[in-house]
Amino acid sequence: MDVLSTILSSSRTVFTPQWLALSCEERDRQSLRRSLMYYAKKGTLLNPRKGIYAKPNYSEEEMACSLLKPSYISLEYVLARAGVTFQYSSEITCISYQNRVIEVDGNNYVFRQINPMIWANMMGIEQRDNIAIATPERAFLDMLYLSAGQCYFDNLHPLNKQLIRQIVPVYTSPALTKRVEALLKQ
Repeated sequence: MDVLSTILSSSRTVFTPQWLALSCEERDRQSLRRSLMYYAKKGTLLNPRKGIYAKPNYSEEEMACSLLKPSYISLEYVLARAGVTFQYSSEITCISYQNRVIEVDGNNYVFRQINPMIWANMMGIEQRDNIAIATPERAFLDMLYLSAGQCYFDNLHPLNKQLIRQIVPVYTSPALTKRVEALLKQ
């Protein structure tokens, strides 16, 4: 199948040459890279970062999940959109295997490192449209875990307390469990 038709027919907006090679069943990696560079020079595709290609109107959330793998969107980004915190930030915050800030097309993608045993557990993480994103409850727990309780939440009402109690054992932290229970009683 033609590289461009595979890209355009896909629901993905951000992709790597590796994903394309599998999707097109292309065995010649050099030919694939030449095709991608050709389409990027022509303006049909974007090449916002080495090894990453995108459709012109790509999803920023999908970009976040493509920059470092494995990773998932969480923390301030999810909590602000759920109405748990009112502090707006244009950054997309993620959980991954390392701390890093990556700038792509003027957008900052902030990755925070967490114990691999925690981020490998998918409880409270939704997979949709090529995006892995934490539920507000998981983002709440990630934030408490990473900040050692030194954070503020404006509104805990949108959170499902039952779901928080189901997810908290993933962190295997008695101190976190204690902080969570104290906050949920407020």
